[in-house]
Amino acid sequence: MDKKLNEQETFWKSEFGDDYILRNSLNENLEMRTAEFRKFFLSVNEIDSVLEFGTNVGTNLEVIKSFFPNAELHGNEINENAIKELAKVIPDKNIHKGSMVDLEINQQFDLVMTRGVLIHLNPNDLKNAYNQLYKYSKKYILIVEYFSKQPAEIEYRGNKNKLFKRDFCRELLDNYNNLKLVDYGFLYSSDNQFSFDDNNWFLLEKVY
Repeated sequence: MDKKLNEQETFWKSEFGDDYILRNSLNENLEMRTAEFRKFFLSVNEIDSVLEFGTNVGTNLEVIKSFFPNAELHGNEINENAIKELAKVIPDKNIHKGSMVDLEINQQFDLVMTRGVLIHLNPNDLKNAYNQLYKYSKKYILIVEYFSKQPAEIEYRGNKNKLFKRDFCRELLDNYNNLKLVDYGFLYSSDNQFSFDDNNWFLLEKVY
């Protein structure tokens, strides 16, 4: 029996999630995302496998493919229409449907990441989400999310209870003793070349 979706999961699986696809097409975002990942990967060694939670149509994975052409790419996505587009970027067998917190596969990846995903989860699901990031990573964790020193909810396109910002990186570091902060930065909306989304990014590494 399938798990009943919570309010936030239902929101992204629904028409709002479909509209998000139209606002974030792969071609329109490819150049800007490539500039983002160039920053993210300055401190990254070669990676052979990637799992992204909340892939949407696969823009980030398409960009990662340009940096690491031989990497095995996997994506997790909850919206059915996004999954149809994602299938144009990665093989069907590498698409893992459903909620981030419910994913169960027998594999670890050199890089596990989220971009604009943790902010949309029900805060009660964050502990499980962190566990998923940690469990499936064998080397790096990359998160790109809105930052707030204290947890805060903000209205999202006229919708309440759909966007929550906090210090996700600090909470990951506090939860897992063998995670090390490798690099971090800020994507600025008034950048001279691209209008980024005022996101903070953090690259963590597992230390064995």
